[in-house]
Amino acid sequence: MQKVLGLLVILISPLFAAPQVKVIDGVTYHLVKCSPSSVRVVWKDEQLKQMRSFPEVAAYFARQKIELELLMNGGIFEPGGIPSGLLIQQGKELRPVNRNLGEGNFFLQPNGIFLIGSQGAAVMATSEYPPKDPTIHYAVQSGPLLLRNNKVHPVFRAESTSRLHRNGVGITRKGEIVMAMTDFRSAKFPNLYEFAVLFRNQDCANALFLDGDLSQMKTGAAMLQPSNQFGSIIAVTKQASAEKK
Repeated sequence: MQKVLGLLVILISPLFAAPQVKVIDGVTYHLVKCSPSSVRVVWKDEQLKQMRSFPEVAAYFARQKIELELLMNGGIFEPGGIPSGLLIQQGKELRPVNRNLGEGNFFLQPNGIFLIGSQGAAVMATSEYPPKDPTIHYAVQSGPLLLRNNKVHPVFRAESTSRLHRNGVGITRKGEIVMAMTDFRSAKFPNLYEFAVLFRNQDCANALFLDGDLSQMKTGAAMLQPSNQFGSIIAVTKQASAEKK
């Protein structure tokens, strides 16, 4: 079973398209596009307690009187729900960047970081972190990179037979955030090469793999129902993040 990094939270802003269900080359996907000003990454609540499920995150935002539109898990995590790498929440670094070498998807080089800062959103290689603009509001590290400067990860092969449930995040050339997840009931699943091409066809030049088996994306009342346990979460709300107003 693959590890999951964290739960990312995305808040709605002027741009939010409700999840679309599309069948592409026999694979059923859930696709979402939104503005960086609406995105947050969360791992811990006000008491610094880990939030590992969608209902916990929904309750966290409800206490702040913020309405959620969508929740999706973030990246790969260690036992106990500890993010495997960088995690920044509301400008605070809760976990440091991980530059170690190892085995598994997280360590497949180049891996990368999804972040939202004062200059918008970005997906970059871990080796390129930190960006020139040091003002980062939210970030989560995972791996491998799916796309880097419009090129598919060099290890991926179009003929690969490894077809699994997956989710990821990318940035369009206009600076919009694209989230994608395969449907659990899809008649077919993509290999990593095809998953990378999916983001490129959504006008993304850079995209990051988040996780596999445990990945979930929920909207509406479903966000209050029991979910898998993660290490961080992405959420979309009806209010823009205070850091970006």
